[in-house]
Amino acid sequence: MRSARVAVGAAVADAACIVVFAALGRASHDEGSAVGGTLEVAAPFLIGGAVGWAAARGWRAPTSLATGAAAWAGALVVGMLLRNLVWDRGTAPSFVIVTAIALGVLLLGWRLALRLRDARA
Repeated sequence: MRSARVAVGAAVADAACIVVFAALGRASHDEGSAVGGTLEVAAPFLIGGAVGWAAARGWRAPTSLATGAAAWAGALVVGMLLRNLVWDRGTAPSFVIVTAIALGVLLLGWRLALRLRDARA
């Protein structure tokens, strides 16, 4: 039961990180804070993150850096492909770089913070 709660919590944390990324991006481009617009920007990356989670079987070790790296890679690669091919939105090299850094910091960052907290306990 506890492991299921941890897996759900980690998946929700990853999804929240991706939505925060989208919201920050929209805010930095003065696109507003509408929930619908934020979710539209986040959607390809959420799908990609889920693909990464599934490929890594993230439910087995949801807080591991390996799961975070898989979620990051999925969100980045699948997200960019979907954004370009399905959502018909841009994937300029500068956007890909910023996205890679931001999603990496967010999806790996909370896991590293958790590790530091546990190491101090």
